[in-house]
Amino acid sequence: MKQAVSTEQNKMGTVPVRRLLLGMGAPMIVSMALQALYNIVDSYFVSCMPDTEQIRNMGDLAVNALTLAFPVQMLMVAISVGTGVGINALLSKSLGAGDRQQASAIAGNSIFLSLCTFGIYLLFGLVGVPAYIHTQTRDPLATELAVSYLRICTIGSLGVTMYLTYEKLLQATGRTMQTTIAQISGALVNIVLDPILIFGWLGCPALGVAGAAYATVIGQFVSCGLDALFFYRHARTELDTGLRFLRPRLRVIREIYQVGIPAILMQALMSFMTYGVNIILRDVSAAAVTAYGMYYKIQQFVCFAAFGMNNAMIPVIGFNYGMGSKQRIRQGIRYGQLYACIIMLVGAVILQVFARPLVGIFAVSEETRFLCVLAIRIISLGYLCMGANIGYQGIFQALGHGVQSLLLSLVRLIIVALPLAWGLTRLDNASELVWIAFPAAEACALLLGLLMMRRIRRQVLDRL
Repeated sequence: MKQAVSTEQNKMGTVPVRRLLLGMGAPMIVSMALQALYNIVDSYFVSCMPDTEQIRNMGDLAVNALTLAFPVQMLMVAISVGTGVGINALLSKSLGAGDRQQASAIAGNSIFLSLCTFGIYLLFGLVGVPAYIHTQTRDPLATELAVSYLRICTIGSLGVTMYLTYEKLLQATGRTMQTTIAQISGALVNIVLDPILIFGWLGCPALGVAGAAYATVIGQFVSCGLDALFFYRHARTELDTGLRFLRPRLRVIREIYQVGIPAILMQALMSFMTYGVNIILRDVSAAAVTAYGMYYKIQQFVCFAAFGMNNAMIPVIGFNYGMGSKQRIRQGIRYGQLYACIIMLVGAVILQVFARPLVGIFAVSEETRFLCVLAIRIISLGYLCMGANIGYQGIFQALGHGVQSLLLSLVRLIIVALPLAWGLTRLDNASELVWIAFPAAEACALLLGLLMMRRIRRQVLDRL
């Protein structure tokens, strides 16, 4: 028998949508911006690693190593976040419909799936890391540093896997402030530990790149612990958390992945694109690979903020879709898109103006700095299109159209971006022209997003 959801949860069906999106989105934006900050902090501190008698340009090598490892870290997050999107959309819809039993089964099975996922990461960390790194570089020093860093991150990935699951469960119940507290705490721990473990401060051994990996893993466990605490303390007003709900239920798992698999693939495309770009740029220069890695860390400030709004849109639209509130769904779409575009536009202006000072914080070669500034200024020209595309991805997921969201991501990240980038590297001045591929891909994806939104509006919203 269905039970009514609590008054607190009903805020997603009663609070004005503009205020609700800002109230839920603001803490997510702050937490994701801080996530981007500690990704940059990792790269900054390793870029400051001093040269040795045997190794010159250690900073460039270290940042290059983190760039080579980054696609797998992104893929790990993509699997957890994509599964979480399925959990979020399904759980928020069940809560909106007042189905406590279904909501409890979804929460329990999500934790079971996270433990299974960690087992895969652990196996890859034990046996697969060297082969993966060798596909992107021929430099033995970069290989050694990247293998050391990535192996620690994958073997210790239980923290990030469980933390992202609990985060999505809390977001689906409207508790975004708790997820913000957990993420900020983990990020601060990471930032504090980075110089201590990398350079050997306070009596610790100087671990170099491995120290950055240990700091990341420890920070993720801190976020995981806090999110788990908040979930088990506060979630019982909406759902049950007994051990019996951990028992795998094929129907629930299938429903999670009906939305989750397209979302996983969509998130994983960012990893595949980065991996593909690393391989393409390898034939241009090591400086171009390092510059792209630095650019990616810097642009995360802007893109993560837009994805924070995306994460607020999904439960709000999904909850009201479960309630059948056509007006509130339309408002969620309109204002969510508007806020995402504003975020990306402001970010583009900031990056255009401050590109050189931002890149200047990294202790890398002048060639790498020049290419990174150029990448920022060219790629950010497509940020307004990117904001609209990120908004459409969240809308499609919330309405249960994960395949359309996946198609949109395929166009913007793979189908257009990679072939065009490869083609531009065949031309003279390849290291300067290759960046044009990314804004061009966003523009093509926006055209597709507009067409798919028109069709979904007729098929879903007009029939409510």
